[in-house]
Amino acid sequence: MFNTLAYYSSVLYRDFTAYTSEKLEKMGLHFGLLFFLIYVGKHPGATPSDLTQTLHLDWGHSQRCITKLVDNGFLTKEKVGRCYQLHLTDKGQEAFAVSHQVFFDWDDQRLDGLSGEERQNLFDLLQKVARNSRPLPREAAEAMASRKLSRGQG
Repeated sequence: MFNTLAYYSSVLYRDFTAYTSEKLEKMGLHFGLLFFLIYVGKHPGATPSDLTQTLHLDWGHSQRCITKLVDNGFLTKEKVGRCYQLHLTDKGQEAFAVSHQVFFDWDDQRLDGLSGEERQNLFDLLQKVARNSRPLPREAAEAMASRKLSRGQG
Protein backbone atom coordinates (compact mmCIF):
# COMPACT_ATOMS: atom_id res chain seq x y z
CA MET A 1 0.00 0.00 0.00
CA PHE A 2 2.75 2.49 0.92
CA ASN A 3 4.66 1.87 -2.28
CA THR A 4 1.83 2.79 -4.63
CA LEU A 5 1.09 5.78 -6.80
CA ALA A 6 -2.28 6.11 -5.07
CA TYR A 7 -0.61 6.47 -1.67
CA TYR A 8 1.86 9.12 -2.80
CA SER A 9 -0.83 10.95 -4.78
CA SER A 10 -2.97 11.12 -1.63
CA VAL A 11 -0.09 12.33 0.53
CA LEU A 12 0.87 15.04 -1.97
CA TYR A 13 -2.75 16.10 -2.51
CA ARG A 14 -3.35 16.51 1.23
CA ASP A 15 -0.10 18.44 1.59
CA PHE A 16 -0.87 20.74 -1.37
CA THR A 17 -4.41 21.35 -0.09
CA ALA A 18 -3.15 22.24 3.39
CA TYR A 19 -0.41 24.51 2.02
CA THR A 20 -2.75 26.27 -0.40
CA SER A 21 -5.52 26.64 2.19
CA GLU A 22 -3.09 28.30 4.58
CA LYS A 23 -2.13 30.87 1.91
CA LEU A 24 -5.71 31.47 0.75
CA GLU A 25 -7.29 31.74 4.21
CA LYS A 26 -5.37 34.98 4.74
CA MET A 27 -7.46 36.42 1.91
CA GLY A 28 -10.77 34.94 3.05
CA LEU A 29 -10.77 32.12 0.48
CA HIS A 30 -10.63 28.34 0.61
CA PHE A 31 -9.07 25.69 -1.61
CA GLY A 32 -12.32 24.96 -3.45
CA LEU A 33 -12.33 28.45 -4.98
CA LEU A 34 -8.75 28.31 -6.24
CA PHE A 35 -9.49 27.07 -9.76
CA PHE A 36 -12.39 29.51 -10.23
CA LEU A 37 -10.05 32.45 -9.64
CA ILE A 38 -7.34 31.02 -11.85
CA TYR A 39 -9.77 30.32 -14.69
CA VAL A 40 -11.34 33.79 -14.65
CA GLY A 41 -7.91 35.39 -14.26
CA LYS A 42 -6.69 33.64 -17.38
CA HIS A 43 -9.98 34.09 -19.27
CA PRO A 44 -11.40 37.55 -18.48
CA GLY A 45 -14.97 37.82 -19.73
CA ALA A 46 -15.57 34.07 -19.55
CA THR A 47 -19.14 33.00 -18.99
CA PRO A 48 -20.24 30.84 -16.05
CA SER A 49 -21.05 28.15 -18.61
CA ASP A 50 -17.50 28.25 -20.05
CA LEU A 51 -16.01 27.92 -16.58
CA THR A 52 -18.33 25.09 -15.56
CA GLN A 53 -17.73 23.06 -18.72
CA THR A 54 -13.96 23.58 -18.84
CA LEU A 55 -13.43 22.63 -15.20
CA HIS A 56 -15.89 19.70 -15.48
CA LEU A 57 -18.05 20.94 -12.60
CA ASP A 58 -21.62 20.49 -11.51
CA TRP A 59 -23.70 23.53 -12.57
CA GLY A 60 -25.20 24.13 -9.12
CA HIS A 61 -21.85 23.91 -7.35
CA SER A 62 -20.29 26.22 -9.89
CA GLN A 63 -23.04 28.82 -9.47
CA ARG A 64 -22.78 28.77 -5.66
CA CYS A 65 -19.02 29.31 -5.85
CA ILE A 66 -19.35 32.12 -8.39
CA THR A 67 -21.99 33.80 -6.21
CA LYS A 68 -19.71 33.51 -3.17
CA LEU A 69 -16.81 35.08 -5.09
CA VAL A 70 -19.06 37.91 -6.32
CA ASP A 71 -20.54 38.52 -2.86
CA ASN A 72 -17.06 38.60 -1.29
CA GLY A 73 -15.74 41.08 -3.86
CA PHE A 74 -13.40 38.86 -5.87
CA LEU A 75 -15.45 38.72 -9.10
CA THR A 76 -17.93 40.81 -11.01
CA LYS A 77 -20.73 39.18 -12.96
CA GLU A 78 -21.88 41.51 -15.71
CA LYS A 79 -24.77 40.85 -18.07
CA VAL A 80 -23.70 41.32 -21.68
CA GLY A 81 -26.40 40.54 -24.19
CA ARG A 82 -28.00 37.26 -23.19
CA CYS A 83 -25.19 35.95 -20.99
CA TYR A 84 -23.08 36.95 -18.03
CA GLN A 85 -19.37 37.64 -18.17
CA LEU A 86 -17.01 37.14 -15.25
CA HIS A 87 -14.13 39.47 -14.41
CA LEU A 88 -11.73 39.77 -11.51
CA THR A 89 -11.98 42.83 -9.27
CA ASP A 90 -8.83 44.43 -7.85
CA LYS A 91 -9.22 42.14 -4.84
CA GLY A 92 -9.68 39.24 -7.26
CA GLN A 93 -6.51 40.20 -9.16
CA GLU A 94 -4.56 40.07 -5.91
CA ALA A 95 -6.08 36.68 -5.04
CA PHE A 96 -5.35 35.44 -8.58
CA ALA A 97 -1.68 36.34 -8.22
CA VAL A 98 -1.44 34.46 -4.91
CA SER A 99 -3.43 31.49 -6.28
CA HIS A 100 -1.27 31.23 -9.36
CA GLN A 101 2.02 31.60 -7.47
CA VAL A 102 1.14 28.97 -4.86
CA PHE A 103 1.67 26.19 -7.42
CA PHE A 104 5.24 27.27 -8.13
CA ASP A 105 6.09 27.96 -4.49
CA TRP A 106 4.81 24.56 -3.36
CA ASP A 107 6.73 22.83 -6.16
CA ASP A 108 9.93 24.65 -5.29
CA GLN A 109 9.64 23.69 -1.63
CA ARG A 110 8.73 20.06 -2.23
CA LEU A 111 11.22 19.47 -5.04
CA ASP A 112 14.11 21.10 -3.24
CA GLY A 113 16.99 18.66 -3.33
CA LEU A 114 16.19 17.32 -6.80
CA SER A 115 18.44 18.29 -9.67
CA GLY A 116 16.97 19.94 -12.76
CA GLU A 117 17.26 16.64 -14.60
CA GLU A 118 15.51 14.75 -11.79
CA ARG A 119 12.69 17.29 -11.76
CA GLN A 120 12.26 16.98 -15.51
CA ASN A 121 12.27 13.18 -15.31
CA LEU A 122 9.64 13.32 -12.57
CA PHE A 123 7.37 15.63 -14.62
CA ASP A 124 7.86 13.53 -17.76
CA LEU A 125 6.90 10.35 -15.90
CA LEU A 126 3.90 11.99 -14.22
CA GLN A 127 2.70 13.30 -17.57
CA LYS A 128 3.00 9.79 -19.01
CA VAL A 129 0.97 8.36 -16.11
CA ALA A 130 -1.60 11.17 -16.39
CA ARG A 131 -2.30 10.17 -20.00
CA ASN A 132 -3.71 6.89 -18.63
CA SER A 133 -6.10 8.82 -16.38
CA ARG A 134 -9.31 10.60 -17.07
CA PRO A 135 -8.86 13.45 -19.50
CA LEU A 136 -7.30 16.43 -17.78
CA PRO A 137 -9.30 19.64 -17.73
CA ARG A 138 -8.05 21.96 -20.44
CA GLU A 139 -6.62 24.33 -17.81
CA ALA A 140 -4.40 21.62 -16.34
CA ALA A 141 -3.16 20.57 -19.76
CA GLU A 142 -2.42 24.20 -20.67
CA ALA A 143 -0.60 24.73 -17.38
CA MET A 144 1.56 21.66 -17.95
CA ALA A 145 2.40 22.84 -21.47
CA SER A 146 3.19 26.40 -20.37
CA ARG A 147 5.34 25.14 -17.49
CA LYS A 148 7.35 23.12 -20.00
CA LEU A 149 7.71 26.14 -22.30
CA SER A 150 8.56 28.56 -19.48
CA ARG A 151 11.35 26.24 -18.39
CA GLY A 152 12.68 26.10 -21.97
CA GLN A 153 11.71 22.50 -22.65
CA GLY A 154 9.12 22.87 -25.37
